[in-house]
Amino acid sequence: MAFVRTHERTKERFSLLLLDLEEYYFEQHTAYYVQSSSKKKRKIRGSLKVCSRSVIFDPDDVAEPIIKIPLRDCKKIDFVEEEKNPFNKPRPSAISISCVQVIYIKESNVIAPYRNERGANEMTFELEVWNKTEDVVQMLLQLHRASYLEKLGDQTAMIAANLQSRLARTSFDKNCFQNVAEKPHMECAVEMVMPLVSNPGHVCITDANLYFQPLNGYPEHVIQIKLKQIRRIYKRRHGLRPLGLEVFCTESDFCSDIYLKFYNTADRDEIYYYIATFLENHMTEHTAESYMLQWQRGQLSNYQYLLHLNNLADRSCNDLSQYPVFPWVIADYASAHLDLTNTATFRDLSKPVGALNKDRLDRLLARYSGMPEPRFMYGSHYSSPGYVLFYLVRVAPEHMLCLQNGRYDHPDRMFNSICDTWKNCLEGATDFKELIPEFYGSDCSFLENKLSLDLGRKQNGRLVGDVVLPPWASDPRDFLQRHKAALESQYVSEHLHEWIDLVFGYKQRGSEAVAAHNVFHPLTYEGGIDCDSIEDPDERIAMLMQILEFGQTPTQLFTSPHPQRITSQFHNMTRSSSINSPVSELSPVSQPEDSSFEDLTEESRKWAWANMGNLTPISSHKVHKEAVMDIAVTGDGAAIFSTSQDSTLKMFSRELKDFQRSMSFSNMPLSSCLMLPDGKTVVCSSWDNNVYFYSIPYGRRQDTLMGHDDAVSEICWFNERLYTASWDSTVKVWQCASDGSSSNKRSPFQLLAELEHDAGVNTIGLNPVGTLLVSGCKDGAVTIWDTSSFEVLQKVPCHTGTIHHTAFSPDSRHILSVGVDSSMKVIDVQTGMMMSNVKAEEEQRCFCWDGSSVLCGGQSGDLLLWDLLSNTVTKRIPAHSGAVTAMWMNDLCTAVITGGEDRQIIFWKLQS
Repeated sequence: MAFVRTHERTKERFSLLLLDLEEYYFEQHTAYYVQSSSKKKRKIRGSLKVCSRSVIFDPDDVAEPIIKIPLRDCKKIDFVEEEKNPFNKPRPSAISISCVQVIYIKESNVIAPYRNERGANEMTFELEVWNKTEDVVQMLLQLHRASYLEKLGDQTAMIAANLQSRLARTSFDKNCFQNVAEKPHMECAVEMVMPLVSNPGHVCITDANLYFQPLNGYPEHVIQIKLKQIRRIYKRRHGLRPLGLEVFCTESDFCSDIYLKFYNTADRDEIYYYIATFLENHMTEHTAESYMLQWQRGQLSNYQYLLHLNNLADRSCNDLSQYPVFPWVIADYASAHLDLTNTATFRDLSKPVGALNKDRLDRLLARYSGMPEPRFMYGSHYSSPGYVLFYLVRVAPEHMLCLQNGRYDHPDRMFNSICDTWKNCLEGATDFKELIPEFYGSDCSFLENKLSLDLGRKQNGRLVGDVVLPPWASDPRDFLQRHKAALESQYVSEHLHEWIDLVFGYKQRGSEAVAAHNVFHPLTYEGGIDCDSIEDPDERIAMLMQILEFGQTPTQLFTSPHPQRITSQFHNMTRSSSINSPVSELSPVSQPEDSSFEDLTEESRKWAWANMGNLTPISSHKVHKEAVMDIAVTGDGAAIFSTSQDSTLKMFSRELKDFQRSMSFSNMPLSSCLMLPDGKTVVCSSWDNNVYFYSIPYGRRQDTLMGHDDAVSEICWFNERLYTASWDSTVKVWQCASDGSSSNKRSPFQLLAELEHDAGVNTIGLNPVGTLLVSGCKDGAVTIWDTSSFEVLQKVPCHTGTIHHTAFSPDSRHILSVGVDSSMKVIDVQTGMMMSNVKAEEEQRCFCWDGSSVLCGGQSGDLLLWDLLSNTVTKRIPAHSGAVTAMWMNDLCTAVITGGEDRQIIFWKLQS
């Protein structure tokens, strides 16, 4: 199982789980337990473990029980008077402990509830210790005094002072370095965190390794992690404070390699940034938005995405109060057949567990309405240490015994049946728990009693054994396979975002949480209470323990609605032809309906983007006197048109490798151009407020559209409609009255709509099927419009300044924009959520993209290939001597033409 792996470093019977919660194990000594009887003494060899609240004797003989003596139950700790030794041979000194309670653990080497022996009379235990007996006694006496302090806060403070004193007197043993040439960067005192327990020691980081050395040498003398093997690091909340650091050496496993708790945030941050800097070229830093983008595009499964969100939201398998949380997705655990095509099979993911049963919810809401502030709907949480171990008791029995003071839960309250557990979550007055990742994994051992544990007998007389499965599952492995298939099903994929809104998103808090009936106890929320502000140490510790045992709500990752993975609104667009920029509408003919052709075309595009780093310049030509503004290409690729700040439209012949025509319509720059579907007309926009139509066969200006009060910045064409954007803060939509080639004196264009903006519009783009328009303004806002109703669908403040370029992804689900603030931003079309925000080293002026990868033209003149999923530049290609200001890409994404401030156009080809 996930966190059980944390304890596989040792095969000893002794475990930190034998300690009380919040107890420390300090040191061990070789010792003999001396059993006295009327006839003779019997000595049992083992080790004496000195802990902050108890003393434990761990015998070498596994047939003997482990003995734990709570220090609070000790009446006397002293030396045993030594017998005379006529031969002067060295012998161990003895310690005598008188107590009123002793706990026997793992009797006959069986994991079972502890046996507590408490007597009216004192029991005396004699332990012979081979060395440092006096030091051991003094330490036990000091800890004994702490256990007798009336206030819990005073006890904790004295134990903490003892621990810090021991840590201050020791340091990391540099003889443990793997290489004598290693250079240490920093070391400090920390605790290694494991489920329910922690182990104090020292962390040391060098130029090659991360080391942890436990103060007590348990479970091993030193733990080493090579820095080059680290794949992910996360800062963590631990005990509601920002002190944790978790290190992973794998990309997908949700169990980490080490979790460290620091004593101050500055030390934690220094080691975090040192590792992050070291791994800058080896490790990808992901955000919730980048994972969301991968999930939406099918590059992450639902299971993988939920694991990543849990990680980002401070959920860790090493912290049972913040264990990863997964949803119940199936509502049918009674049928003989599981029908994943029937929506009735599934749980309503838009509601928390507590709101799934209307009758119960009505009772809870009635109580909520009459409750004084702070009010809450649910008195228990959906995830807590008790719930985690409820599910995992068969593989983590020692954790359950640790949590419940050496006892299992009542047999009838244990995890006996999946169907009964689901039923209780629906009907129980205080049961609102969700699931854990194990229910969707591959290890089914948590459903089977492979350890042959005696978990008790239920009231009906049946022993608690394996978990009873639904009728539709033939065995535990089959159950997990079908359960995971349900998680990855079409229904769950379409509705998982609703559950994410509740647990990680905008419905987690505030008025949205109230409306969604998703309000838990205030102590479960991050920032719900500042424990450090509570002056009384007893109250502070009690409050902290209550919070940790009750469970914690994940860190909120999203503050706006989470986008849907697959939606019917955009499903018909996923097979549309790729349009990478406004000028890509130049494809003169529609693609055949034959699906095999579409599949081949799509595969060609995938291949092209996978190899975009191999883009090679074929030729370059200086055709303008000032910066190139835009590029358009005829359907056969024979002629290339470009507009420039020099106010000219140039026609370049690919065959002759020279420009053939130069046209000037005014003395103002021409901002953009496009080719009409007839292949005979080039349309240009100008800073003189006009749009010009140029006839290629006749070689002259054919028409002029005067429709704006300021410069026209960009134009788009789709299905006999012309869209013109202007710095006069409008986008105008024109319907062509003919094929656009009319020579009538009256304009062939009729104004359909005028789309108002708050600032000048600098760029526009259409989605592949022409149903959506995006506009980017000088104030940094991106607006998405419905082209049939001309209504605003989303308005998103994106950039701090002018937006240079914006375009839809080929599947119409996302919009990418670049601006003067050097940022690249990805917006979800459906929700308006900003899914990715990449800060580049320089302004990106123009781009083409496939939804995941972006080919950008930068201010430096280079072409940059960006991977939006990792937010990194994967290739930098030298191109122009000034900013890249225009870019065109063919439909198969194998040919590119760029224009720049250096007045050149460069032809590029993708080399196989």
